[in-house]
Amino acid sequence: MAGQADQAGQQKALIAGVIDELTLDIAPVLLGSGERIFDGVESFGFEPAEVLHSPLTTHIRYRRVG
Repeated sequence: MAGQADQAGQQKALIAGVIDELTLDIAPVLLGSGERIFDGVESFGFEPAEVLHSPLTTHIRYRRVG
């Protein structure tokens, strides 16, 4: 789902449990109010598999638990 602009589609896929691995790239930039990725997702069900830090961003790769 890399690059998918449809936030609702991403949330539906998380809720449906069809994602095995998830990568978040987090940069401390404020561009409006933003969107909450995990709204409506009752159980996250992922654990961090890899975390890479840099001065400008953090990359976290999550793997589904179970």
